[in-house]
Amino acid sequence: MLMTDEWVTILEHAEELADYILSSDVMEEYNKCYKAVYSNDLLVKSIKEFTEMKERYEEVQRFGRYHPDYSHVMKEIRLQKRALDMNEQVAALRLAENDVQYLYDEVGSIIARSVSDSVKVPAGSAFFADSSCGSGCGSGGSCSCSA
Repeated sequence: MLMTDEWVTILEHAEELADYILSSDVMEEYNKCYKAVYSNDLLVKSIKEFTEMKERYEEVQRFGRYHPDYSHVMKEIRLQKRALDMNEQVAALRLAENDVQYLYDEVGSIIARSVSDSVKVPAGSAFFADSSCGSGCGSGGSCSCSA
């Protein structure tokens, strides 16, 4: 593939868009929350322990109730997850992650529509939040849209 002026322009616009996204308020908030979580040694230790417990959970799931540690692992994974979910810094990071994902979905939808209205966009994106079919096209045909 030859690099034409059109391709160079597209790449320049893509880099400019990436710079806009990286310098946005949404990304700054995400970076702030990420640093708050991962600079807290106790929280990092809790996340590491939860990750290890998830691996044990997956092993226990293969055997179900017949695994000798089933009850202990099931109880412990729930306790650890609840402790992480209730942490304000982790909750703020999750909200910031959702905001970043929404931004990505919205940008992707805008780019897709600028190419063509027939470009398929994932059902969980911002495209369907604004469209007339409120339940999304993944709802088994109940949205009655033309997509």
